[in-house]
Amino acid sequence: MVIAILAGFASGIISGMGIGGGTILIPVLVFILNVDQHIAQSINLLYFIPTATIALIVHLKNKRIDIKLAMTIVACGIIGAILGSYFAVSIPSTALKRMFGVFLFIMGIYETFCKPSKHANSSKNSY
Repeated sequence: MVIAILAGFASGIISGMGIGGGTILIPVLVFILNVDQHIAQSINLLYFIPTATIALIVHLKNKRIDIKLAMTIVACGIIGAILGSYFAVSIPSTALKRMFGVFLFIMGIYETFCKPSKHANSSKNSY
């Protein structure tokens, strides 16, 4: 139970930063708490609703969202979520686990070796 609480807390922190709590939550659920991959991804989706709502409120308050761009992405994301959900429930848990692992690996390589854009460097806060 302590591991689940710590995973939820850590996932909440990085979710609020916009990174995505599933990168912590799903591996903890699957590899440490031995939850089936389909169940772990479902828990992550349920977990995402309140954490994303709180993060959205904070980011809206700080005027950090381009509403027009966000609405375009949301509309396409809804279509993708419907298609992805049907696909995910139709494949075995081991295949889903491997696909998620490959995705995390590719994102890790990208984040490690790709040069940050000029926009990312200019938006850093100075203290």
